[in-house]
Amino acid sequence: MKKIFIATAIMLASLANAQSQGGFRVGLDLGYALPAKGGGGFLVSIEPKYNIKDNMNIGLRFGAAAMAKNIQSTTSTTANVDAEIGVNNSYLLTYDYYFNQSGSSFVPYIGAGAGLFQLANLEINDTNSTTNTTTTLDATSKTGGLVRGGFEWGKFRMGVEYNFVPKSNIQDLKGNVVGSTDNSYLGIHLGFYIGGGKWGN
Repeated sequence: MKKIFIATAIMLASLANAQSQGGFRVGLDLGYALPAKGGGGFLVSIEPKYNIKDNMNIGLRFGAAAMAKNIQSTTSTTANVDAEIGVNNSYLLTYDYYFNQSGSSFVPYIGAGAGLFQLANLEINDTNSTTNTTTTLDATSKTGGLVRGGFEWGKFRMGVEYNFVPKSNIQDLKGNVVGSTDNSYLGIHLGFYIGGGKWGN
């Protein structure tokens, strides 16, 4: 029993240490997604990270954004039509830099990332038509990136990010182009992380 208590105390002490080089952490974020051309949705991500220095880390972000987007249609009599909600997944290598001051628990950061975005096929809902049109994208995955900034306070995190994803042409089942959609989106998120130390120690 004594050995178990000592091992538990050592583990808790390691998690309470200040952020330092060689530390490992896992973050979870939830938030709101705002597509570039209108619409809305929500996002979630999990991101294992490794501290390469006391104020820098690299990570691998696994994200999902469920969004209903406005579409530029070439077949509708209206300029924009709505699409059903689709889930886009992303897998990005990330880098964050922290402007930490000794003893402070409030730490601003900036960061960037690059990787793969997997895009969901869409169902167009034309308000001038009684039927929906099932469509496909010219590519179901795109290479893109993000820039982000925010702050961490203790173990909590708040940030704003912009995900740059190339535009897609939308095709009907016969391969005809019926519209286009901008895949980029803004994200506003709140979250926390486990491990890696704690700012302010």
